[in-house]
Amino acid sequence: MRLAVAATPEVALPTLHWLQTSEHDLVRVISQPDKPSGRGQELHASPVSQWAIASSIDLVRPANIEEIESAIADVDLLITIGYGRILPSATISIPKFGCINLHFSLLPKYRGAAPVQRAIEAGETQSGVTVFALDPGMDTGPIYTSITTPIEPTMRSFELLDKLSHVGVDALKLALIEIEKGTTPTPQTGVSSLAAKITRDEAQLNWSSPADSLVNKIRAFYPQPQAWTVFRGQPLKISSARVSDVVADLQPGELRIVGSDCVIGTLDKAIVLERVTPAGKKEMSALDWSRGARFEDAERCG
Repeated sequence: MRLAVAATPEVALPTLHWLQTSEHDLVRVISQPDKPSGRGQELHASPVSQWAIASSIDLVRPANIEEIESAIADVDLLITIGYGRILPSATISIPKFGCINLHFSLLPKYRGAAPVQRAIEAGETQSGVTVFALDPGMDTGPIYTSITTPIEPTMRSFELLDKLSHVGVDALKLALIEIEKGTTPTPQTGVSSLAAKITRDEAQLNWSSPADSLVNKIRAFYPQPQAWTVFRGQPLKISSARVSDVVADLQPGELRIVGSDCVIGTLDKAIVLERVTPAGKKEMSALDWSRGARFEDAERCG
């Protein structure tokens, strides 16, 4: 088949690598226009755009829906992976076999922008990928294939996303076989849920919450937007943490050095802070940070 891929983030790269060497013809890559970033607000190409340029594959960065439609007029199928735009019905119907999406959850659970982060935040023990036919809704189309994979207890969102990006290649292989056979995809069934985009405000930790839920948030929100708290009036980002095996009599948010651990109190159990980023500094071990901070008696974050 003649294929085009509409994608923006790095998680699409394993699929692009495979398509480049597969029996299919990857004729075009579509990505978001370059966007300003960094202190200087210089324009930067998306990871997918950079890959297409380096691989000498036709790259289109449409500014409107008409340019998208023009870019897919000569392909049999469009594959979307985190492209960042919902396509209307008229656009979806242009390729011979329509459009499919590789989504990083087991649909209909966790539809939306942040399925991996929301699954970890909720304490899920398994996740997966789904390849489905696009329709005008948000991740609501019928399913060609899905693959389930476990979420390891210490896995953070970037690690799970990397794992799913490779599992997604296997799911896509199976889906393309079914499409070529003329298989009708299966409508989604079961309880649906929404994986809304994460805001910085909700990444602030409330130490009066249970320890397990706080550790899940820290895992889920790394590296973006990153869980954080306030220490001495300044933001303190937390990169990794675990629930303590040692029972510590601490109030929510209260800090203490216990042996070789920097621990903090919650609603129930204590949490061991492992890696933190103080305001204006680079990421460091929480123990090194705590030694420099020299906690006062019963000092708290919050």
